[in-house]
Amino acid sequence: MATLPLGRGTTLGADHEGLLPMRRMLLVLFGSAAVLLAALRTATYGEVRRLSVEREDVYANGKSFGDVGRYRRLRGWVEFALDPGLPVNRSIVDLSLAPRQKDGKVHFRAQFDLLVPERLDRANGVLLYEVNNRGNRLALGMFNGGNPDFLFRHGYILLWSGWIAEVLPGNDRLLLEAPVARGKDGPIRGLVRQEFVSDTERKRMQVTHWANMGAYRPTTTGLAWATLTWRLRERDPRVLIPRNQWRLHVREIEQDGFRSVLPLVEIEVSGGIQPGYIYELIYEAQDPVVQGVGLAGIRDLVSMLRNENRPDNPLWDKKLGRSAVRATLAFGASQSGRLLRFFLYDGFNEDESGRRVFDGMFIHIAGAGLGFFNHRFASPTRHAGQHDNHSFPVDIFPFSYAFQVDPFSGERDSILRRAIERNVVPKIFHVQTSAEYWHRSGSLVHTDPLGKRDLALPENVRIYALGGAQHGPGNGRPPAAWKRGTLRRNPTDYRPICRALLRALTDWVLDQRDPPASVYPTLREGTLTGWRQHQSGWRPLPGVRYPEVIQQPEAWDFGPRFRTERIITIHPPRSRGTYTVLVPRYGPDNNELGMLDMPSVAVPVATYTGWNLRHRSIGAENELLSLTGGYIPLPATEQERRRRGDPRPSLESLYPGGFEEYLKRYERVAGELIRRRYCLEEDRRRLMEIAEGVRPLFESREPEESR
Repeated sequence: MATLPLGRGTTLGADHEGLLPMRRMLLVLFGSAAVLLAALRTATYGEVRRLSVEREDVYANGKSFGDVGRYRRLRGWVEFALDPGLPVNRSIVDLSLAPRQKDGKVHFRAQFDLLVPERLDRANGVLLYEVNNRGNRLALGMFNGGNPDFLFRHGYILLWSGWIAEVLPGNDRLLLEAPVARGKDGPIRGLVRQEFVSDTERKRMQVTHWANMGAYRPTTTGLAWATLTWRLRERDPRVLIPRNQWRLHVREIEQDGFRSVLPLVEIEVSGGIQPGYIYELIYEAQDPVVQGVGLAGIRDLVSMLRNENRPDNPLWDKKLGRSAVRATLAFGASQSGRLLRFFLYDGFNEDESGRRVFDGMFIHIAGAGLGFFNHRFASPTRHAGQHDNHSFPVDIFPFSYAFQVDPFSGERDSILRRAIERNVVPKIFHVQTSAEYWHRSGSLVHTDPLGKRDLALPENVRIYALGGAQHGPGNGRPPAAWKRGTLRRNPTDYRPICRALLRALTDWVLDQRDPPASVYPTLREGTLTGWRQHQSGWRPLPGVRYPEVIQQPEAWDFGPRFRTERIITIHPPRSRGTYTVLVPRYGPDNNELGMLDMPSVAVPVATYTGWNLRHRSIGAENELLSLTGGYIPLPATEQERRRRGDPRPSLESLYPGGFEEYLKRYERVAGELIRRRYCLEEDRRRLMEIAEGVRPLFESREPEESR
């Protein structure tokens, strides 16, 4: 039986063949295995210098997960050393300007969190690395939600590590301690831009938009000459707020012995920060972190655990004489999914020995975005939305895994270009919801940049577009009234599909079993169309306002140093034109066509949208409510339908036999999804629970009112 011998505070070094003679000599000299182990604990080798387990626990109070048994949880720090001269490291912006240790390498460290079966021989052989989202873990909720312990019963080894230097300590967020780039004559300085929007009136707010994130340190000059503007909508002129009406608060953050590289920067505005307004702060900062080392850390940690026989590798199975890892999968949702696309684009799927890092990637709800991940004064937590953060370097060319030509620069490129050149291409599942077509430019993943034609996907890529769903999964139950959006919140729980797709990706990587076919709307089939109401097939509904805006990426001019050096010199950037995004076409009930639907959407009791609009109570009324979808109940009866003037069919006409007829149709759709491997048999119970949740709609005589 293979067990994990590492205990609290364990710090071990690498184990290479070249050390064997030294080991024999030590045995002769010291005559003690215990002394030998103590010597090895101080050794440091390779890209991963040392993996230190600071805490080891039995997971979930010792619960046993089926045939896999119990899990252990190991947490601690992993220390890295990067050689700036190696070709695979040359894409890391400013690495050559980071301080070097005596070995000539750049050192840094990150926290890690590992969940692994106590018996390594009972793991399924797959290391599932989740790119954490702003320090937070999402995979357990995504894959175990509605089907408890799914990942553990199937024997996955789960790994997380810190990769974002902006993340501040607290609430078990995973941290990265990255080096700071310095010039020959002292600190590097440059202009940075921050943008933030609040949904409530407040006196003080972090300039990073997201809470618990650090910001670049203002210089003395930067504090004196910084500018703050506000505008209600992205296209509105910026209005300068006088310098004496606001001030910045800069605070160093230290917790549990960790001192954040970046301080917490907050802003206080006279009269308060108003809801819905876009505030833009531009100031001179210093000390850019070398954020790209976070990506290298992911690369090197995963590669070490998979490939290296060394005492500090907790996944090395001594009984088998190899790592318990037979295949590596990466999962990233939203920002983290964009990181995986960028990871591929910047060449990080090749380790320092030329090996492929990830065999498969589950890229979830990333849309067509990349990210602000490996730049000077990078800000990885920035997104690109229709209303806020629109003009950061996030939704930028290239958008697709297929090769495409940028109409504004003439450049031909692909997310996979470097991986293809180096023969390290992974198998990819790209999963997106209805919301990504509205909020994250999702159509650009599978069309040309002007939306004129469908793209032919590479053989290693599958796309699954989940119909009638929003960015994050709902609970499956009809929602109550909601005051942030003009519509009720979209309740579609699409996690059963995600679980089935994870199993399919695992089978594709481990056993070469072909995955389920891609499902997404296309121009060819007439299921992908323009987003404006007269193009989309949307049937106007009483009391419902259709969007007059959408997130469309722009070809931004960030200055002459951006493309070659990843340095922004124009704040805010200038637009050179707009790429074209499309959306799924609507059917007679205003639900989408050409999508992979959960049974609750395929057998509808409502219209499920990928968009929602901001309610007047949170400001910027009728702009897109970021990443959110909507729910518009179908009329219960024909009488109600006629009274409202609703063009959609009623529940009464769709299901004359009431809930029992609805349930039979629902069961047929669920069975077909299971047969085609888009859902798992073990999720049938969860699917039927979702169906039972709508029973009250058929039993109530009073129909729900649209909100």
